[in-house]
Amino acid sequence: MKIKRVMIAAPKSGSGKTIVTCALLQVLRGLGFKAASFKCGPDYIDPMFHEKILNVPAKNLDTYFTDKETTNMLFADSAGKSDIAVIEGVMGLYDGLGGIREEGSSYHLAKVTKTPIVLVVDAKGTGRSIIPLIAGFLSYDKEKLIKGVILNNISKGYYETVKPLIEEELGITVLGFLPKNERFHMESRHLGLFLPDEVISLRERIEEASQIFLQTVSVERLIQVAGDADDLKSGSFVTKTAGSERKPVIAVAKDRAFCFYYADNIRLLEEYGAEIKYFSPLFDEKIPEPCHGLLLGGGYPELNAEQLSRNITMRDSVRNAVKNKLPVVAECGGFMYLHTALKDGNGIWHEMAGAIPATCFYTGKLVRFGYIALQEKHNYFLPDGEIIKGHEFHYYESTENGADVRAVKPVTGKEYACVIENEMQWMGFPHLYYPSNPFFAKLFVEKAMQYEKMAGSSKML
Repeated sequence: MKIKRVMIAAPKSGSGKTIVTCALLQVLRGLGFKAASFKCGPDYIDPMFHEKILNVPAKNLDTYFTDKETTNMLFADSAGKSDIAVIEGVMGLYDGLGGIREEGSSYHLAKVTKTPIVLVVDAKGTGRSIIPLIAGFLSYDKEKLIKGVILNNISKGYYETVKPLIEEELGITVLGFLPKNERFHMESRHLGLFLPDEVISLRERIEEASQIFLQTVSVERLIQVAGDADDLKSGSFVTKTAGSERKPVIAVAKDRAFCFYYADNIRLLEEYGAEIKYFSPLFDEKIPEPCHGLLLGGGYPELNAEQLSRNITMRDSVRNAVKNKLPVVAECGGFMYLHTALKDGNGIWHEMAGAIPATCFYTGKLVRFGYIALQEKHNYFLPDGEIIKGHEFHYYESTENGADVRAVKPVTGKEYACVIENEMQWMGFPHLYYPSNPFFAKLFVEKAMQYEKMAGSSKML
């Protein structure tokens, strides 16, 4: 399968990957290309950013979550529908699990997907030293995937001086540069929280960057790099289940408080037979009817706690659904919402849904961070002995984290208990990546089907 594709990577974080990726995507759209974007790693924010600000479909790819074959199928399934795919790297090019392993790194993803790499190098404060820096990255590139360099934070005059030196000494194409511009700095983003004026401002800044990009970067040569990528094997990640007259409805919370969802998680639920209905715990009165399953994803309930608390009818609806053994998956922010109360960063308590008799509170520090493999003590959502992979990132703690699942860190092997679970419900801090074990999505949908049969008209909600 022929897919034009390129990865935008860098020697370290803060080098300018995001602004280069956004400017490139904007330029491609302006040139009439149907572009798709991918983010290396588990980060929800950048794909949401690409979709909301650039209107470009975006997904995550992660070689810790999925093996080579699965990663390629997930990529080909989506990228094959576009004219060109752009993958934004994570951290430094060779930084993987624990910062030391290849697995999970941008380079590993590029190697697995046979994707050419364009290295974005921050040239601020450097002279000729930039040449051995680039040379080191090229020498470490055993697969010879780095096909070009873009220099960031550099004046036009110095760029014209150093470009021929780099190309002559290293034999690598310098595709262009971006001049220093404070408006190109992309601060930390809390997607889902943008106000309309903020969205307009960001779009204006990216449009400005894309216009400069057109003048200072050889887009034609960059597209050629993408077009020179090797062919990929194509294939469908999951075979759709046989159609049925009735599909179980899984209600998915989606608003500025609950906005962390992997696109392929939702897709798996749909392909296993679920009908997805989105709703807002902030603005709607109750969960949708009929409803045979409930998915509460991560997000920012702590920043919307007052409004969530005021929506009493929604809180009652969610609490009653959990009490009635509705199939539920709640992750991180969704898990926090199910608590009796939440204490925010200002020390103010807010009543939550009350489905879990416990409270959660801000700790002032990162409680859990990083990848984990999860194995149940009882086989409710996974086959015996199997794991599902995910990650955690939260500053909040609970008085009842649960102890029904064992989490294992991939590098250190450290273990800890987490998740409150029963035959129909999984509720905990970990964010799950369903393609790492599709049985989880399959069994969740099957539980929703069982509930539909049991509930009949579903009026019991």
